[in-house]
Amino acid sequence: MSAGEASPRLGELIEEAQRVLAICNACRYCEGYCAVFPALERRLSFTEHDVHYLASLCHNCGSCLYACQYAPPHEFQLNFPRVLAQVRKQTYKRYAWPAFLARAFERNGLAVALLTVACLALFFMAMALAGDPARLFRAYPDSEGSFYAVLPHGAMAGAFAVVFAYVILAFAMSFASFWPDTGELASEFVSPGSSGSATWDALTLKYLDGGGAGCTYPDEKPSFARRNFHHLTFHGFMLCFAATCVATLYHYGFGWKAPYGFWSLPVLLGTVGGVGLLAGPAGLLWLKRRRDPLLVDPSQDGMDLAFLALLFLVSLSGLLLLALRETRAMGIILAVHLGAVLALFLSLPHGKFVHALYRFAALTRFHIERRRPLPEIGSE
Repeated sequence: MSAGEASPRLGELIEEAQRVLAICNACRYCEGYCAVFPALERRLSFTEHDVHYLASLCHNCGSCLYACQYAPPHEFQLNFPRVLAQVRKQTYKRYAWPAFLARAFERNGLAVALLTVACLALFFMAMALAGDPARLFRAYPDSEGSFYAVLPHGAMAGAFAVVFAYVILAFAMSFASFWPDTGELASEFVSPGSSGSATWDALTLKYLDGGGAGCTYPDEKPSFARRNFHHLTFHGFMLCFAATCVATLYHYGFGWKAPYGFWSLPVLLGTVGGVGLLAGPAGLLWLKRRRDPLLVDPSQDGMDLAFLALLFLVSLSGLLLLALRETRAMGIILAVHLGAVLALFLSLPHGKFVHALYRFAALTRFHIERRRPLPEIGSE
């Protein structure tokens, strides 16, 4: 399907996924590539809920497509990665909360993301200008608490608290819809063995190695580039989040007010994380431009680009803010940075990041299942 063609309807897509899964279950040539194949081999038929579960297990490494003897131009036209990618898009829509925001983001993710950044940045600029029109354009030394000379700490903290609470609620509601459809109990999700194994798989990006040789992405030559760029992105994000947590502890626990010196822990964590968030998304965008179009669902490009663009903008504006925080440009950069961070968090439950929630749930179920014996087979 080309980028201009309409996405298949859900019923048609589920039927196609069931056809593809049945062929793969009979063949089993690709069972060593990822968790999807051991999971599908435990089934003789596939319900719609099974299809959503297996699609969320897929990391789109592409190895099965290039190894498949039934891939195009074979008459079976079996394209496993693309079908599961199309199902994941339906998973986002089916389980998203609130649904209307997910639909708005799906139509043109990049435009919505950038518009949200612009609106939030203008809001913070207006807030700074309300008290003193010159406040936004002055240069403040660190001794005057430069950030808080432009915007009150309470206003920034309050805005982030509201957005953070909304994100947690949206994730909880989405998970509460997704998990029961897997057929597993909530108590099984929190069992240390299964959730611990899923956490390890997620943190190490275990299934982005194409069975050991690396992803066949952006083409059929195995490479660890995609996995490495994902690591830079994920760990860069976590270091920036850790920097925010440490700064919060400094402010409320010890009464140490920002901005902090370059060699302070929040700044060091944020700087290293920011560099990772520049390199990781830039690398993933580079790979995306070179990818084999057979691997993906092009209708999701807007979601992908929006998420990567927001991560890159957050990092770039944060590093610029650090470098120029005692100059006249600081006020404008601060407003843009705050707008980008809030836009990123607001997009998490409705953009590409939400797949992390469903993928982790799917990985947890995978480890629950593999500890459960099958008749005449036993546990894995």
